[in-house]
Amino acid sequence: MASRTTTRRTPAFRCGECGWTTVKWVGRCGECQAWGTVAETGAATPARTAAASVATPAQRIADVDVTRAAARPTGVAEFDRVLGGGLVPGGVVLVAGEPGVGKSTLLLDVAARTARSGAEVLYISGEESAAQVRTRAERIEAMADSLYLAAETDLATVLGHVDARSPALLVVDSVQTIASAEVEGQAGNVSQVREVAASLIQAAKARGVAVLLVGHVTKDGSIAGPRVLEHLVDVVIQFEGDRHSRLRLVRAVKNRFGPTDEVGCFDLSDVGITGLPDPSGLFLSSRDHAVPGTCVTVTLEGRRPLVAEVQALVAPSTLPSPRRTSSGLDSSRLAMIIAVLDKRAGAPVGSRDIFAATVGGVRITEPAADLAIVCALASSVVDQPLATDVVAFGEVGLAGEVRRVTGLDRRLAEAARLGFRHALVPAGSLSDSAVPAGIRAVEVADVPRAIEAMGCLAGGRSSGAPAVASV
Repeated sequence: MASRTTTRRTPAFRCGECGWTTVKWVGRCGECQAWGTVAETGAATPARTAAASVATPAQRIADVDVTRAAARPTGVAEFDRVLGGGLVPGGVVLVAGEPGVGKSTLLLDVAARTARSGAEVLYISGEESAAQVRTRAERIEAMADSLYLAAETDLATVLGHVDARSPALLVVDSVQTIASAEVEGQAGNVSQVREVAASLIQAAKARGVAVLLVGHVTKDGSIAGPRVLEHLVDVVIQFEGDRHSRLRLVRAVKNRFGPTDEVGCFDLSDVGITGLPDPSGLFLSSRDHAVPGTCVTVTLEGRRPLVAEVQALVAPSTLPSPRRTSSGLDSSRLAMIIAVLDKRAGAPVGSRDIFAATVGGVRITEPAADLAIVCALASSVVDQPLATDVVAFGEVGLAGEVRRVTGLDRRLAEAARLGFRHALVPAGSLSDSAVPAGIRAVEVADVPRAIEAMGCLAGGRSSGAPAVASV
């Protein structure tokens, strides 16, 4: 067998934030762009790598056994939706989110459901004692006979528990609290997180154990630890939610076994966390009559359409600089829409206080909600409500035009399913989309025409009340 050697130089400097390496010192990390984090780790020495004998020969791709990568459902339908069907044996899933968002509650529920199916599950808690975890399990009814619990922070002991129990599912809460005695530094630093993750991934691949890792996040919402952690694992899941709302959204940032455009919805309460297969009703107000300053839109979270309500209040200002306050909406996007209304439609909004918010704590970031914001603002200006069976979606440009949006078929179908009868849509978008039965779609080319169409769809107008189109 012919051998081949390659010569390389071992990097001598490493970033303390993300683990990026370089052969010379630099003031700014080339990976995470942090300043002053690159430090010397050792002298650069040439190294040689010799070709080794092959233990397992390569095989044709058609002969590879795909049953080893078959997903197994966890029993939590919304979680399985995000994973792509369930957990894959040997797959490693990193679940990240802010403190108190519900990560441990969800994974404890997943562990209990998996244990009730007959598989052994090992839950490693590095942050709480075993008694605290059991108290939570009793509260959310997550007790199971084959669910084993250990409170450990030493990596060698954790691997010993895995060898002793040989579980089908391993849950580690969290990866930043486990440390190895073979690596210098305290738990949570770059070297420790890299070693712990690599060891757990190696054990998962060798034994065919599905692993769920809980990860901390930094102040800006990114996953704490080295960036290589996200590259090592198979799936990265982000747990999102407002602390003042019960709604929780779970989305896949990276998924080697399924799509990354699926979103799971959960309701977090005192008795646990439950999936919401149809969460649209959470984002609508419960009133039974039309109110000025409101408009309903259909937003896409991944591939899932969600009906959400936008509310706006335009009031006279007594301040030299009018207030602009938003909740659940992008403030810069709102400021742009206000400027477009002022310039392109002649609406008197420039000198008024404007407050805009969403219902139910949902956060809307996609541009498709622009037209709904326009309708809500215009309705508040003239104090004239839209009918309760109207939805609007479309992106608004700086020239006042209403642009097409993706997923129009799914948006219209969801609106029709929930009983809406009229929809304001961008001009030219109906030629490629089928309008569901029971709903009438009105195409609008720009903001003035959208406001004009609102006059025909206004609800609850009394005699002498101004039309919406009169802004």
